[in-house]
Amino acid sequence: MRVSKKLLQDRADDVGIALLSIMFLTFIVQITWRYVLNHPLGWTVELCVTMWLWVVFWGSAFCLRYDEHVRFDMLYLMVRPKIQRVFAGISALAILVGMSASWHGTYDFVSFLMIKKSPAMRIPLAYLFSIYLLFIIATIINYAWRLKKIFAGENYDETAETGRLEE
Repeated sequence: MRVSKKLLQDRADDVGIALLSIMFLTFIVQITWRYVLNHPLGWTVELCVTMWLWVVFWGSAFCLRYDEHVRFDMLYLMVRPKIQRVFAGISALAILVGMSASWHGTYDFVSFLMIKKSPAMRIPLAYLFSIYLLFIIATIINYAWRLKKIFAGENYDETAETGRLEE
């Protein structure tokens, strides 16, 4: 199980690397055409912005460890471990409820975007913003798993050696 989890994590990281590489290469093309050839290309800006959007949500959903996300944990770190477990459960439940409640409206809006296309690349906007739906699903699964571990009394934090959730 650990090998397949590592393999999946590595592939998710590879996708993130590919997205950043596409963004960087597109940026180089943009600079070259704009300042060397004096002929700016509109699609390069659009592709860079799209890749950035995908990198942020893909990375947040599949590449970053829990402890690498921005957290407001000053109060959390000041209390005893039992209270920390309660805080972790409340925050996991709040995120689960919030993401679950936003699913229907978000799905409807992204589906609506099928009728609109991006200005330069002419790609349906639903494809460009569909990464947010993946982000919601991954976040719901991640926090449901975390909440299960909290209620079961298991270690719900990442391990120092693997940086991933414990099995």
